[in-house]
Order: sequence, then C-alpha cells, then structure tokens
Amino acid sequence: MIDPVEELKKHTSDVVPLPTAIPGNTPIYQKATGTGNRTLWVVFVIMLISSLAFYIMAFRVPVQKRLFHILTAFITTFATLSYYAMAVGDGVGHNKITIKHTQKHFPDTYDVIYREVYWARYVDWSLTTPLLLLDLCFLAGLNGASILVAIVADIIMILTGLFAAFEVRESPKWGWYAMACIAYLVVVYQLAINGQRVAKQKDNKTATFFAAIGGFTLLLWTLYPVIWGVADGSRNINVDHEIIAYAVLDILAKPVFGFWLLFTHDNMASTTSIDGFWANGFGKEGTLRIGDDDEGA
Repeated sequence: MIDPVEELKKHTSDVVPLPTAIPGNTPIYQKATGTGNRTLWVVFVIMLISSLAFYIMAFRVPVQKRLFHILTAFITTFATLSYYAMAVGDGVGHNKITIKHTQKHFPDTYDVIYREVYWARYVDWSLTTPLLLLDLCFLAGLNGASILVAIVADIIMILTGLFAAFEVRESPKWGWYAMACIAYLVVVYQLAINGQRVAKQKDNKTATFFAAIGGFTLLLWTLYPVIWGVADGSRNINVDHEIIAYAVLDILAKPVFGFWLLFTHDNMASTTSIDGFWANGFGKEGTLRIGDDDEGA
C-alpha cells in the first residue's frame, strides 16, 4: 500500500519555505546621538566667542576701516545662529529614502531610511559664503562684475546642494550634486584666476597674503562636497561623523579664517578705507569710495 503521508513528504520536500518574517517593514532612522549634539553645542560656543571678538576688534578701528571686520563678524554671527538652531533641533529635517531589494523566489522587499538633514546648515552657507567671498574679493580688488558672478555661482552651489540633500531618487540627486560642483568651479575660477591676477597688481605683501588665505579657503571648500558625497549622498558615514566633519571645516573656514584675515590685514601698510556713505551717511559726501590708505590702521 502507498502511505499518503510519505507521498506528501516527497512532493513537498522541494518547496522553498516561506520566511517567518518579512524584512524591510521596520524603518531605519539615521540620526545624531549625544556625540553629534555635543559637537553642535561646542561649535555654537566657538562661533559666539569669535563673533564677540570680531565686533570688539571692529570698534577698535575707525569706521572707515571696518569693512573686513563687519563682514567677518557677520559670517560667524550667522554661523552662531545656525549651530544653535541645529543644536536645539529646530534646523533639522528628514529625508525619506526607499531602497528596493529584488529576490528570486519572494516578492520584492523595501528598506525605508529616514536620515536627518540639517537644512539650517544650508541657510548658514547661503548667507556666510557670499560674505566670505566678499572678504576675499575686496582683498584682491576684483571688479564688480567678477564679484557678482562669484556670488551668484556660490548661491547656486548652495541651493543645488540643498535640493540634492532632500532628493529621494538617486539619479536626480547626483544630477543636483553635479550642478553644485560646476557652480563651485566658477567660484574657483573667479578667485584662483581672476583674483590672483588682480591681486598681483597690488603690492607684493597683499598678493602673497591673498594667495595664502585664498588657497586655504579653496582647499577647505573643496572638502565640503567630498563630505557631502559620503554623508548625505551615499550615506557611507553616520550623522555624528557628518556633524564632526562639517564642524571642523566650519571652524577653520570661519573663525580661523577671520582671525587670520583681520590680524594680518590690520598689520599691513596698505589697508582698505571707505569714506562717503559708509562713514558719513547721506551728507556732504553721498558716494561710496573705496581706496587704499597708506597710513595704516
């Protein structure tokens, strides 16, 4: 006789068992921990102290010579506000990324990732990087047309980076990233080519200083898209490491840059002096005039 139980075992032995749990149902949250949050608070304090120092330095010189002091103080002031917003959780959003897993014998599964995106950082950059560019452009003596091109390219770079950070599709995300890199190359051209050419027409000390601080700035700025690529772009590093990396760059690119610029420029024989409306308002001198004062700070 045929044993029905044995026959059933024979016919069902080749059937692939169903999984007891379907992967991909639990969302994955990539967010900062205590390490990242403490880093944000530390940078907030550094930016705040630097801002106060820059304002004190500004009040120690005549108003005609405060151009670089005011621009630099505004840079760290905006950064202070940005880092405070990120530290208290007000400048943070989430990007939802869905990753599809195709399997041969089972239905497709999906991983849903929610990664923190600090949009306050992009607001910061959209305000501080144009001010920083003004510092460098005024130091070199670039004309108004070149300054406008550099600033517009810089704003395009920041905005396309923000769009890329919140883009959920891979191809459009890297498309925005490519646009940001192209815009950055325009900024590099204005500073490294036009800026250096114009700075060489000034005294040797100014030209040498511009080459040093401009090269320092461009080196730091080149690292920002690299960090973006391994953080928001490919998500190869966690949010804490992203925060720390950007924090180091921001400290170097803002407070360190600012102190270097102001201390060196104040000690140069030729310092920028602005009269007219900047120093006197609407009065007898109603025009804005920028010139080199050979008498020193």
